[in-house]
Amino acid sequence: MTRIAGVAGSLREKSFNRGLLRAAVELAPAGTSIDVLSIDDIPLYNADLEQAEGIPATVERMKEAIASADGLLLVTPEYNNGIPGVFKNALDWASRPASDIPRIFYGRPVAVIGASPGGFGTILAQNGWLPVLRTLRTRPWLEGRLLVSRAGSAFDEDGNLTHEEVRAQLRDFLKGFAASIAG
Repeated sequence: MTRIAGVAGSLREKSFNRGLLRAAVELAPAGTSIDVLSIDDIPLYNADLEQAEGIPATVERMKEAIASADGLLLVTPEYNNGIPGVFKNALDWASRPASDIPRIFYGRPVAVIGASPGGFGTILAQNGWLPVLRTLRTRPWLEGRLLVSRAGSAFDEDGNLTHEEVRAQLRDFLKGFAASIAG
């Protein structure tokens, strides 16, 4: 069984990206599971807080889930042509202390997908993740790309992915990513 940790980078309950992650769980290929991780309760990174109180329990749980997974799926919104601050903050916390970076990130297969109401999907946010993933020495999967543009027409009012063509693209993307992890 291939285990993937999936993280959506939005705090909004009915966000397109949370819906995209829910659809990924549903559409994962046979022999693959996607465990949904939450960034909802992760505080803003503060080195004083880290020094005084250590790593928050919510961050420790996320780190352990990533470390025990075979791969990581980042489902990114795009805010003002870039990576959402709350999402980057979660990975910044996950890289603390720096001595944990090898255990959590080194060589870990990572794929990035995303949905946006704009016409270009999340291309700039996805590209923005590449320097971060390189710095953490992950193994980005670059064989496929999933950019859901005009997401308002692909999701229902509850944030569920209903567009059949996009669902098929997501299914194919996950199949390719899972196959790359399995070797």
